[in-house]
Amino acid sequence: LVVGADGAFSTVRKCFMRKLRFDYSQEYIPHSYKELVMPANLDGSYKMKKNYLHIWPRHTFMLIALPNPDGTFTCTLFAPVQIFDAIDSDSEDEIIDFFEREFPDSVDLFGRDNLVENYRANPIGSVVSIKCSPYHCSKAVIIGDAAHAMVPFYGQGMNAGFEDCTVLHELFEKHNGNIGSALEEYSATRHPDATAICDLAMYNYVEMRSHVLSRTFLIRKRIDNFLNWLMPRTFIPLYTMVAFTNIPYHEVVSRRQWQDKVIGRCTSVFGLTILAGSVVAAVCVFR
Repeated sequence: LVVGADGAFSTVRKCFMRKLRFDYSQEYIPHSYKELVMPANLDGSYKMKKNYLHIWPRHTFMLIALPNPDGTFTCTLFAPVQIFDAIDSDSEDEIIDFFEREFPDSVDLFGRDNLVENYRANPIGSVVSIKCSPYHCSKAVIIGDAAHAMVPFYGQGMNAGFEDCTVLHELFEKHNGNIGSALEEYSATRHPDATAICDLAMYNYVEMRSHVLSRTFLIRKRIDNFLNWLMPRTFIPLYTMVAFTNIPYHEVVSRRQWQDKVIGRCTSVFGLTILAGSVVAAVCVFR
């Protein structure tokens, strides 16, 4: 058995692509990224709360910060290519002006000299999403990014790869070591989940950089949390299902669609009730 766990630009997958009826798609999002480091305080403590993902959402782009054990934060600026092109990295003033204009509170946290040094030293990276099918050919199989590279906005790339291993192991046991049968079922059952998490990760980028600025979105979050408190086994918020349960990714999507329908209908009924009450009240007043 050959296992191709050789990443988004997999050599094993390239061999599969010579096979008839192998489907493959690749999409680069129109955004690039640059990593930056926010140093710790002089005493080694964190400059922001450490148990959080910090986000500076700006609709079409964003800056995020994740804590490290040594008191630093790994920060990533995700933005359209045009924004990076417009900043002259040789100009300290342009770098500082951009961050002071878009993320003014971050400049002191980074430190001006550190920010400029990081921005100049670190390369601009691209982000790709890859889907393909099937995941096997004869006695070879691909897993992880080789099978389903995804954008990083759900933090599920490594988890999905480990889950591939778990699914394969269970299928080998189910089929008593029959490699051919196990791989056939692996491709058939794993593909819907892999496609679902690739799509969810793409959606979450829009949520992180834009939707979190919407009052309607924040109200929906509160409704989700309330319903989860009221019915913890029946109503689980989307992010919780993805990050903190073993619910298959494709089932997560189905459940979320069901939740949207239920909340949509309840909202409509509630709105009609208020409207009907207003009409009755108006009639009574005019009488």
